[in-house]
Amino acid sequence: MAWSWIFCFLTAAIAPAHAQQTGEHPDWPRWCGKVYQPEYPNFDPGGQTLPPPVPVAPCEHLLHVLFQPRYSLYLDSERYGEFVINAEFSQYYGTPWPSTNSSSKWANRLIFSIHVAENDEPLVQDTVLVNTTSNVFRFELNRLEPSLTPIEVVLYGAPENGIPTWSTTTTLLYFPSKSSGSVTRIDNLRGGLYLSNPSTNHTFTPFFPFGFYASYDGFLRENDTGLIDAYAAHGLNAIIPLTIYNDSSAILDYMSETNLPYFSSLRDVYRNLTLLRSALAPGLLSSPGLLAHWSADEPDGWQDPFSAPEAAHALLRSLDPYHPVAVTLNCADYYFGPYSAAADFLMADVYPVGLNNATYSRKWDAPCNVTYGDCGCDNCEGTVWDVAQRIEGWRRHERVLGRGSIPKTILLNAQAFHGEDYWLRDPSPEETWAMVLLAVHRGAKGVISWLWPASETLARAHGALARVLTRGPVLPFVVGGEGPRLVVDVHVDGSSSEIVDVASWIVDGKMLVSVVNGGYVDVGNVEVPVPNATVIESTPWGSAEWKLEEGKLSVPLLPALAGSIVIVDLLG
Repeated sequence: MAWSWIFCFLTAAIAPAHAQQTGEHPDWPRWCGKVYQPEYPNFDPGGQTLPPPVPVAPCEHLLHVLFQPRYSLYLDSERYGEFVINAEFSQYYGTPWPSTNSSSKWANRLIFSIHVAENDEPLVQDTVLVNTTSNVFRFELNRLEPSLTPIEVVLYGAPENGIPTWSTTTTLLYFPSKSSGSVTRIDNLRGGLYLSNPSTNHTFTPFFPFGFYASYDGFLRENDTGLIDAYAAHGLNAIIPLTIYNDSSAILDYMSETNLPYFSSLRDVYRNLTLLRSALAPGLLSSPGLLAHWSADEPDGWQDPFSAPEAAHALLRSLDPYHPVAVTLNCADYYFGPYSAAADFLMADVYPVGLNNATYSRKWDAPCNVTYGDCGCDNCEGTVWDVAQRIEGWRRHERVLGRGSIPKTILLNAQAFHGEDYWLRDPSPEETWAMVLLAVHRGAKGVISWLWPASETLARAHGALARVLTRGPVLPFVVGGEGPRLVVDVHVDGSSSEIVDVASWIVDGKMLVSVVNGGYVDVGNVEVPVPNATVIESTPWGSAEWKLEEGKLSVPLLPALAGSIVIVDLLG
């Protein structure tokens, strides 16, 4: 979020007396661990995500085995569950995989079994090719007893000669079905969110949230249902109301009645577990409109104690295991591991457009770099590409932390504001669309922008793209499709190919191709390879007129910051 000094005062007032900020010099004013006022000296803020020591000689292959349930939870109304197994070579983690000259069908395969830890009930027995990811194995849920208690499961594996061995554990959530309210789960294979409530006939349905954080003053305080109707009429399908249920139950209940899913906003109380518990009113937990809980708002920026978001997450999941917990992070790399661990999914605050200055803060009269200063967007350059670089950076951190093959879902908090002596102007509609699509190209599974009410120009701009991403035919691709895969061999006239960003997804014999010109100049003769494409089925977004010839999508001109979404049929 944008800085909120009122929020800073409130959280300080309710914080436990013993709580202390993380990092160096906690008694100095800092953001993302860095001092930002000129009277304080530069120092290394720490908290960087650094790779562990390489444990083996380069010629040895470490096999790192991770597995998770395909979905973050299952219900007893379902017949089958799935596990996702990743058995890939790692530079840092795992056990050396033995070399072999075997030509048997078991060569270079991990022979494994998955059991319930408590009673050794077998769920899956199979093999997986080493150095592969996204392997899916089905099992019968009726072997388990539904319960609100997480079920510990363990994977045992070995090569064909039995030596060495691998073992790793995870938890499986298999809950009793709910007869009312809502349930949200995360796809650990593709990253998307799936919502079940009365509007979906209590069937899990792909959901791409696209909306805004909504202010209390000047919007929610009015308890005006017409304002909610106008918000949804733009095409927006989700909202984070900056209020708690106890204070605004009538308007939140109206959101439920009109099928506008919302996050519970708990940022003002999450550090005080007594207040947090009281905010989870029965009407909230039984609401068909509840999508997720939003606990910590930029704990990395505020340098909150690691224990604060962790304790909030534990309490929320114990009181409401049917909904995931989101945490918003602001920093490029300040204790990413500990802060992200408290989230079921992450939201990325990246606000790069219209920066007063990306390298010198006029607000604080101090420079900004990787160890000093606050210019409104941590370690940013002030272009739409900062959004892409932030998500890519977080993915690198996850790989270094050993969880890159099953990364956390990320939603983008898109910029829709200016001011506070950091930002001189709002993003344009074209910049907005470019930032959103660049994030989606890197796997973002939703967009919640700051802040509503926005300008009418940005309200229309967000709504226009929301109508495309949140509905068919695009929705199945961006939520549950195979991808995104960044397309690197794109041809552009001149030396501008690096500013054209392309990603693709595949679903049921069709490919969705999304193209963004991330620069402020037009580019000519763009060619995108689409092997096995036979015909353009539709162009859900953009005004460019693409042609498909000889396995390539081409367009003679792609204007500055323009984007296109094209769906093609694939051979066979």
